[in-house]
Amino acid sequence: MSLDLILPFLEPLDVFIKRPDVSELMINADGRVFVQIGGGMEQVEVDPLPREKLEQAVKRIARSIEEEIGPDRPLLDATLSDGSRVAAAFPPCSVGGGLTLTIRKFRPNWFRLEELVANGMLSEQAARILTEAVGQRKTILVSGGTGSGKTTLVKALIDHIPHSERLGVIEDTAELKIDHPNVFRFVARREQRDGDGTTIPAVAVRDLVKAALRHRPSRIIIGEVRGAEAFDLIDAVNTGHPGSISTLHANSGPQALNRLASLAMRADVGLPHGAIRRDISDLIDIVVQVTQDPRGQRRAESVDEVVGFSDATQQFLTGALWKKHSNDTRVTIA
Repeated sequence: MSLDLILPFLEPLDVFIKRPDVSELMINADGRVFVQIGGGMEQVEVDPLPREKLEQAVKRIARSIEEEIGPDRPLLDATLSDGSRVAAAFPPCSVGGGLTLTIRKFRPNWFRLEELVANGMLSEQAARILTEAVGQRKTILVSGGTGSGKTTLVKALIDHIPHSERLGVIEDTAELKIDHPNVFRFVARREQRDGDGTTIPAVAVRDLVKAALRHRPSRIIIGEVRGAEAFDLIDAVNTGHPGSISTLHANSGPQALNRLASLAMRADVGLPHGAIRRDISDLIDIVVQVTQDPRGQRRAESVDEVVGFSDATQQFLTGALWKKHSNDTRVTIA
């Protein structure tokens, strides 16, 4: 199912869904509507959408992916055939009288690295550093908040991976558009029920990382590290897959490394926290921090190399390769 098939249920909101400059549409439980335009968020005035039509649209989406949504199963996270993502919450989880709906439209055109420089997300120096890092098979972790441009940057970096290499791309939801001749893609699956009520077990990102290693990837790309798959990523890099690229939610480079270690601990492999952090310091080479300012502008804040882990202070040791608004930059990577 694509967004076009639910537009009749979403009048008068369809005009915003069709607008190419609108990337997200959000409907709150009280009926207020907000849209994301060019990175900025604003409220729009529209005629009230009947609750019945809104519920019909969401239930139709759920049925298209063999899911159900309603008071008994109030949450939905769906990816449509056109790549758009739909998240919905019904009462009682959605508080305020109605359901909450967010539609994130698929972006058919992704930015290349030089375009990210042109639009101000990256400086030319930062772009050169990252291009060099990709070419030298440095393992890169892109850190930032929701909507900060992590996936956009990863896609731009993937474009610089030589076509002679084989990529294994693993995502919780298929988002990345990969223009590469030798690539295989795995997508996680939540637990489902078929028509006769039989439970179809979930396939987690961690399962996919392990499976990917059997398909001879040169590099592994994980759309977002969220759980115990952090350990499997570290292990994969350690066993012959340098140059991997992943994203992670964090507010700074050091925080991203600490969070990666905490997520890896969830694998419950019996290794002490300190040992995992030392492994991370040996195997993760570059951390890129990206942010989105109040006006919606996405920017890289820093590019740091990971140089070690201090047992004395229990902190990761990093060195600045590039920082925004800093003239003290280094554009070569040893």
